[in-house]
Amino acid sequence: MSRQKTRVLIVDDHEMVRRGVATFLASGPDVEVVAESGRGSEAAELARRLRPDVVLMDLVLPDLDGVTAIQATKAAAPEAQVIVLSSFHDDEMIIRALQAGAIGYVMKDIGALALVDAVRAARVGGSTISGQAAQAVLRYTTEPRADLSAKQLTAREHEVLQLMVRGFTNPQIARQLIVSRATANFHVSRILSKLGVQSRSAAVAHALRSGVVEYGAPVT
Repeated sequence: MSRQKTRVLIVDDHEMVRRGVATFLASGPDVEVVAESGRGSEAAELARRLRPDVVLMDLVLPDLDGVTAIQATKAAAPEAQVIVLSSFHDDEMIIRALQAGAIGYVMKDIGALALVDAVRAARVGGSTISGQAAQAVLRYTTEPRADLSAKQLTAREHEVLQLMVRGFTNPQIARQLIVSRATANFHVSRILSKLGVQSRSAAVAHALRSGVVEYGAPVT
């Protein structure tokens, strides 16, 4: 009795990358590419309709950020396992992708056989993490967590921090909360000061590590 093929959906905004990945996967006779997409929203709909076993997901997409695309895909097809296939090894991006539901994180310089093995492993719940991503996970789990509690932030600052974690820019925060840009800038500056950090990305990392804000949490 022949083994059932692992059905794969490829999501990347570059057609040449999609074609290359499909060629790589063709080296596995038990792997079948069922669809390709260059947009996160379309990927979620394809996942809902086709029910792939594995989704290979880039994090740079024209309509959705990669983390949101992972969440949308998992919501549309909870049984599908998502592997991030990326050229980015930023710690924050890696942690956010895994928190969003990705089971694996591999870099685009992965070899054909290794990619096929990662897909096979994902189908049965196995996680494949590249060296760079594994180091990010190690740092996240071993670094001291920020001594931060929600009580240190005002209610409005907590709202702003939630939007920062979701990737909103200062102008977008201003529009979302119906305040001036100057007010949004002020709140962001106050948050950075209270956290003792110099950048938005560092503030987001602190917030996620401390558990004060979870990625994807609704703004209250």
